Amino acid sequence: MVPALIIFLVVLILLALLLIVPNVKIVPQATVFVVEHLGAYDRTWQTGLHMKWPLIEKIAKKVSLKEQVVDFRPQPVITRDNVTMQIDTVVFFQVTDAKLFTYGIERPLSAIENLTATTLRNIIGEMELDHTLTSRDVINSKITSLLDEATDKWGIKVNRVELKNIIPPEEIQNAMEKQMKAERERRESILRAEGVKRSQILEAEGQKESQILVAEAEKEAAILRADAVREQKIREAQGEAEAIRMTQTALAESIKMLNEANPSGHVLSLKGMEAFAKAADGKATKIIIPSEMQALAGLATSLKAFVDPDPADAQKADK
Repeated sequence: MVPALIIFLVVLILLALLLIVPNVKIVPQATVFVVEHLGAYDRTWQTGLHMKWPLIEKIAKKVSLKEQVVDFRPQPVITRDNVTMQIDTVVFFQVTDAKLFTYGIERPLSAIENLTATTLRNIIGEMELDHTLTSRDVINSKITSLLDEATDKWGIKVNRVELKNIIPPEEIQNAMEKQMKAERERRESILRAEGVKRSQILEAEGQKESQILVAEAEKEAAILRADAVREQKIREAQGEAEAIRMTQTALAESIKMLNEANPSGHVLSLKGMEAFAKAADGKATKIIIPSEMQALAGLATSLKAFVDPDPADAQKADK
């Protein structure tokens, strides 16, 4: 009897463990579990230890709350100027509501891919090829805004959409390469022309500065020569002035000495004769002789005749 009871208890415990242990769950970080009760949504388990009722409750879906990255295959799109291109996109999204994500749509990734392709075709269809190739940021912003608004009812937050590759047709690529090559050659020619122009400008400026320096040097040399001539003339004038001053000083001293000697009238007349003789040696064409000097000259002539008689008169006297 006792062994049978023990066996029954052991079996009962094993059954309890088999029923309880599978229904004890640990929810990891950044993950939530959607739990259904008799087939209907009941609750959402957050991170931690949880237990559900056996048989009547089940985990409908395990949802990751991490940001996910999906790389979609290239999609054919047609631009406004009828050019068909292949564009592949990368979508960054995150689940914000596990209930809506579980019950809002059947295949969310497929829905996002198709919605991305449709939105991309609508946006690219309004743009030309050149604008498409240079407006990635604009396209990314528009797709992100439209996808985020459309997926909000699915419990999905679209954080970012990036155009990974834009592949135009091969003939368009060849034409673009030729255009880029021509543009590079044009820029090279412009840069070379600007270099030559700059070199000529610098050379002309150098010649101009050289001529200015030569002119300034000649000007300074002329100024220095003029200063030297002026200084020389000043020194000559100063020398002449000094000579005149010394002559006048000597004359004044001689007059002073003559006055101090108290000369007689005959002496003064003789001095006048000397001055007259000096004046007569010059180139004057007219000479005015004072009356005193005329009388003195007559006296001198009479004195000479008396001292040195004429030979004819002397012979007459001897006879």
